[in-house]
Amino acid sequence: MCCNDKEQSNVANPTPERDFLQHSRLYREFQVEREEILKHKWLESEKQGQDVGYEKALIDWIRNHRENWRTARSR
Repeated sequence: MCCNDKEQSNVANPTPERDFLQHSRLYREFQVEREEILKHKWLESEKQGQDVGYEKALIDWIRNHRENWRTARSR
């Protein structure tokens, strides 16, 4: 099972704050960007044969990929 009882309860019973986040464009953009960072982390970890860690992947992605990714998304 992926979630604990509290997390399952939060999903089943949305709060106004949770509902706002679900509909917030900024939050959705954050989620999409975070997914790209996690993909980058996985790819870099596979290349190096070990977990590179989220912070290292984040910094590398921001320095080397974020600008092009954002440009491509805005087209």
